[in-house]
Amino acid sequence: MARSKFQLRNAQSPVLRYGLAVLSVSVALGGALLIERLRLRNITLFLFAIAVAAWYGGTGAAMLALLLSCISFAYFFIEPSHTLYISRSDIPYFILFALFAWLVSWFSSVRQRVEADLLQAREKLEIEVSERSSLLNLTHDTIFVRDMSDSIRFWNRGAEELYGWTPEQAIGKISHELLRTVFPSPLDDIQAEFLRTGRWEGELKHTKADGTQVIVASRWSLRRDEREQPIAVLETNNDITVRKRREQEIQSLNQELAKRSTELEAINKELEAFAYSVSHDLRAPLRHMAGFAELLRNSAAASLNEKSRRYLTVILEAANRMGTLIDDLLAFSRISRAEAHYSTVSLKQIVQDAIAEVRQDANERKIVWKIDSLPEWYGDRSMLRQAMVNLISNAVKFTRARSQAEIEIGCTDHQNDHVVLFVRDNGVGFDMKYSNKLFGVFQRLHPQEAFEGTGIGLATVQRIVQRHGGRVWAEGKVEGGATFYFSLSRTGAH
Repeated sequence: MARSKFQLRNAQSPVLRYGLAVLSVSVALGGALLIERLRLRNITLFLFAIAVAAWYGGTGAAMLALLLSCISFAYFFIEPSHTLYISRSDIPYFILFALFAWLVSWFSSVRQRVEADLLQAREKLEIEVSERSSLLNLTHDTIFVRDMSDSIRFWNRGAEELYGWTPEQAIGKISHELLRTVFPSPLDDIQAEFLRTGRWEGELKHTKADGTQVIVASRWSLRRDEREQPIAVLETNNDITVRKRREQEIQSLNQELAKRSTELEAINKELEAFAYSVSHDLRAPLRHMAGFAELLRNSAAASLNEKSRRYLTVILEAANRMGTLIDDLLAFSRISRAEAHYSTVSLKQIVQDAIAEVRQDANERKIVWKIDSLPEWYGDRSMLRQAMVNLISNAVKFTRARSQAEIEIGCTDHQNDHVVLFVRDNGVGFDMKYSNKLFGVFQRLHPQEAFEGTGIGLATVQRIVQRHGGRVWAEGKVEGGATFYFSLSRTGAH
C-alpha cells in the first residue's frame, strides 16, 4: 500500500527538515532587509518563517528557525548594526519569538497526532474492508461502507447490480451525492440519532446511474475503534420499489372501496326507506281490496256461479298473500332501521318463547321438540327472538309431510367471544347446490303451492345475525332434513 504524505514527511531526513528552517529564515531575512531599505521595520516575516518551519519540519526545525531568526534580527536590525549586542529594551522581541515558536510547535504536534490517528483509522478500515470484501461480494444484497465524512470506501457486487456504478466509479464519492439520496427527515436529525444509538433504519429514495429512482429499506450500522471513536458506517439497502408501488395501489383501491361502500350504504338506506314507504302506502288500499272482496263474496255468494265464486276466492287469497308479503317487507326493513337495545339475555328463554308462538299454528301436529342447554348471551332480545321464530317456523313448515316431526335446537360452540346455535329438522331438506339462494330476499327453493311463504324470513334472520357480528349458513339433503346454523359475536354486537 502506498504510504501517505504524512508518512513521507515523517520519513524525511533531518537535513531536509533543518534545511527548510534555514531556507525559510533566509527568505524572511531577505524580505526584511528589503523592507528595511524602504525604512519600514517588520518582524512578521520572521514569525512566518518560524511557523513554516514548525508546521512542516517539526519542533526541531522550529527551534532552529527561532535561533536563526533571533541572530538575524539582532545582527541586522538592532542597534548597533552588524553586531550581536542586545539591549534590555530588545528582550520583548525575543520573548515574542519564543512564545510564538512554542505555540506553533504545540499546535503542529497536535495536528500531526490527530492526522496520524485518522490515517491509522483509515488504513485499518481499508484493511478490514479488504479482508471482508470477498465475503460481502458473495451476496446480492446491496452493501457498501462509508467513512465518517460519507466517502464510500467499499462497494459490493449487490450495490453495483442495483445502482449501476462499478466499485471504481463509486469508491471515493460522497454516498448521498452519488445516489442523490432523499431522506424522510432532516439529515442532521438522522445523523444525531445514528451517532447516539449506533443504528438507524428507514426508507430512502435513491437515483441509479441510469436516472431511475428506487425506494430502499436502508439499515445503517456504526463501526467504532478501540477508543470507541466512530470510524465507519456499514449501510445495507434492499430494493422495495415494487412493494411500495403495490402498497400505494392497495391504498388507492382501499380508498376507492371505502368511497364505494359509503355510496352503497347510502343507496341501501334509500332503498330501505323506499321499500318501507311503498310497503306502508300499499297496506291501506290492499285492506280495502280484501275487505270489499270478502263483503262481495258474503253478500252475493248465492247469486254467483261456481266460477265466479272461485274468482273471488283467488282475489282474496292473493290479497292476503300480498298483505303477508308487505308485512314481511316492513319487518325486514325495520331490522336495518330499528335501533338495537343490547343486554344480557337468556337464549334458552328466547327459544321457549319462540316455540310457544309457533305452536299456536301447529297444535294438531305431532312434533318432538329437543332443546339442548343454551347459554346467556349479549344481544338485542326482540331481534334474536324474531330470528328464532323465523327459523323454528321454517322447521315446522318443512316437516309438515312427516308423520312425526323432530326439531332440535342447540349449541355447537360456546366461547367467551362467540357462540354457534343451530335449528335442525327432519323435513324435506334441500339441494346443497342451491344453498347460496337460501338467504336472499324473495328466494324460494320450493313452489308456493307446496309450501307457503314470501321468501323473506331467512333474509331477515341473516340481517339480524349480521347486526350481532355473526353469520348464518345451512346444511341439508333432499328428503334428509336441514340444519340452520348461526353465530353470534359478543364483540361484534353494535
